[in-house]
Order: sequence, then structure tokens, then C-alpha cells
Amino acid sequence: MVEKTFTITEASGIHARPATLLVQAVSSFHSEVNLECNGKSVNLKSIMGVMSLGIAQGAEIKIVASGSDETAAIAAVTETITKQGLSQ
Repeated sequence: MVEKTFTITEASGIHARPATLLVQAVSSFHSEVNLECNGKSVNLKSIMGVMSLGIAQGAEIKIVASGSDETAAIAAVTETITKQGLSQ
């Protein structure tokens, strides 16, 4: 299991567009990838799950990956979050 924590700095938080990009970033991996925020955990491969969290600016999120390609999955999420300016 690999995990990484981010603090969302984007003023809009994680809305539909970045949520879609995050889901796309991990959908091809075999590992189970979850996003945790405010005590709730959702499958990061589910756009509805991610959107249901209502992640705002300043929120701390944790990405947890477990499986054969967990390190690559975390790297893909990290790249997407950084590239989209969601966290620094």
C-alpha cells in the first residue's frame, strides 16, 4: 500500500473538470486507488464518488493505492494534481 497527502490550493477546489482528469489518470491501473477527505473514502476511479466529497480549497486529501502497480498509480495522480495546479 502506498499513500500520499495533498493540500488543495486551487481556489475552486476539486470541481468537475479536475475530478474527471484525476479519474482518467488512474482508470487504467489495476490497483485499487482511493481518495480520502474529511473522514470519507471513495474510489478514485468513480467520478460520482469524487464529486460527492465536495473538496474545497484548503482541504487535505489522501490518495491511497494498493495493488501491483500502486507506485505508478500514485505517480500518475501526483502528476495530474501538480499539472492542474490543484496543490503545490
